[in-house]
Formats: sequence, C-alpha cells, structure tokens
Amino acid sequence: MRRHIFIGDLQGCWDAFQRLLDRIAFDPASDRLCLAGDLVNRGGKSLKVLRQVRDLGEPHFTVLGNHDLHLLAYWQNHPRVRKKNPEFERILGHAEGPRVLDWLRRQPVLWTDDALRIALVHAGIDPRWDRAQARACADELEGVIRGPKFDRFIDNMYGNRPVRWKPEQKRFVRARTLTNVFTRMRFARSDGKLELKSSGDLNKPPKGYQPWFELIHPDWSDWTVVFGHWSMLGHYDNGQVLCLDSGCVWGGRLTAWIVEADRRWIEQVDCG
Repeated sequence: MRRHIFIGDLQGCWDAFQRLLDRIAFDPASDRLCLAGDLVNRGGKSLKVLRQVRDLGEPHFTVLGNHDLHLLAYWQNHPRVRKKNPEFERILGHAEGPRVLDWLRRQPVLWTDDALRIALVHAGIDPRWDRAQARACADELEGVIRGPKFDRFIDNMYGNRPVRWKPEQKRFVRARTLTNVFTRMRFARSDGKLELKSSGDLNKPPKGYQPWFELIHPDWSDWTVVFGHWSMLGHYDNGQVLCLDSGCVWGGRLTAWIVEADRRWIEQVDCG
C-alpha cells in the first residue's frame, strides 16, 4: 500500500466522506482505507456509506463500533431495540441490505499492523492487556460475532455489567464485556473496571477513573493506537494514541490520518 488512510466515525455522513476522499485524492488501487467504526446512524446516508465501503473490497475495512453492532442487533430484531430507526429500516429494506449486513458482521473489532506498529480500535483497549492478550480477546469476540451463535451473542450483548473483563466469565457474558471494552469504553481503572455512563468530558472524569489511554499497557509504548468513539474528546494526539472522532455527525469535522512511508499527517473537512 502506498498510503494507509485512517478516518474517524462517519455515522452516515456520506457527503463529508466524499469531500474528504476527494481532498486526499484517495486511490482505492494503491491506498488502504481503515475506518474507525460507527459507519452508521444519525447522518442520514448510512446505506450509501455501507455500500461504498463494502464495494471497495479488500484490503479496505472498518473496525466495528457500537452503532454498527446496534444496527446488527436491529437486524436481528432484538427485543431491547424498541424505537423504530428509519435509517436502519432503509438498510434492511434495500435489496442489498442482507449482503451488506453480512459483510459488516465480518469486520474486525481490532486491527493491528506489526510493520507500521499501528493498532485501530473503535473505543479502547483494557489497560491490563498487552498486545497478545488484546489480540486473543479480539479473536474471541470476532469469532462469536461471525459464528453460528450470533443470535445468542446479540441476545446477551447489551448491558454495563460485569464492569470488567475476566477470563473465567461465561462465554456470552465475556463477549458482552469484550464488546464494552472494544466499542464503548472511555474511562477505566488500572484493574480494568469500566465506567460506561459518563458524558465523556475529559476535564470531569468519574471519581477514581481515568481516560483508558492514560493507563494503557506498556507493551503498546512504541505503537500508535488509533480510535474513534469519543466525539467530546475530538481530534486528540498525545504521541501514543490518536482519536479521530471529531464529531462530524454533530456538525464538527471529519478527520483522516494519512500514513506514508516517510510522512504522517492529518486532513479534515467541515461537516456543517
């Protein structure tokens, strides 16, 4: 790949996505598109986003975000999905809907590249996990989402408890805690306990908690961990982690991080 292009949460904002791709002169034949998850919901053109990214084919991909998983739960008609979502209904009602959704559930929750020393996840990584543990946990969750008991996973996906991942948890309880880590977390403690109710104000963390990336395992010290999900944090770069969710769907910006062999830089477009 000539360039790896990492882009933050789209949430159905197809027009801003096109303007950003035009600005960076995206070439699907020589670039790799790496999306930080939450392709859908609220922006109005989720189906167009999904179809475009799906049609690009490999090596382009997205990691799964909480809104993507919510769409998959809506598809399965989970009883906790009560409020009708017109944007999701357009996806389910389209002739391409089932194929697009099947493609979506086969996307990763964690992507890593040893050569680039870059990891991509939607929300975060448990502070207790080194790279091997994070990879094993991601493999487990991806296997459940893609596997024959996907409906069982959806039935058990929602909920803030248990508050931390433990390897001895039952399979679908463990899958729920892994889902919360990879797709929902913002604040955590060093023992892996999550706080999932906070608004996400970095200046007002819940008592006893810190942003998860301030506690990240030292095994990631020479890596760049890229994530989205945290629109209140916005575009954030502390030299080790990089947040790309700059609130496009809320009228902010859509952010891309472009990685070349000898250069790495940010491009943004206003979302209006």
